[in-house]
Amino acid sequence: MGEPAATAAKVVASLLEWRDWLEELAERFAQMAPPAGADADDRSWHLDRAATRLVTVVVDRTGAECGWYGLCHTVLTWFLSSTGMGLETAKQAVDTAIGGRFKSWTEPSRTLVDSVGEDLAVGLTGEQPYRDR
Repeated sequence: MGEPAATAAKVVASLLEWRDWLEELAERFAQMAPPAGADADDRSWHLDRAATRLVTVVVDRTGAECGWYGLCHTVLTWFLSSTGMGLETAKQAVDTAIGGRFKSWTEPSRTLVDSVGEDLAVGLTGEQPYRDR
């Protein structure tokens, strides 16, 4: 295989991998979204659960390398947008919840991931998520 063909094969493989990732995220978003008509307490629980799971998925996917937290910010913003939230509101909520606490080349502790999920949920609903569901 010549140089252009090898390059094209790598590009196609990368695009297919990205597409699989986007499809996986879309499925996760649909499964984790708060149900229509959920009260603030239920919405808080769903948002907390989704945030902690999505952060974990991004860490697993990236190995917490380099700027993994940028992808994490994007994924959480996309999730909130998928629930009908405006993009700017979603970005602001994620900025506030993460608050610069994630670092390159550093896997966040479970406590930190839980704290980010809780902060996101409380920031958007005003309700503390009930963790024992």
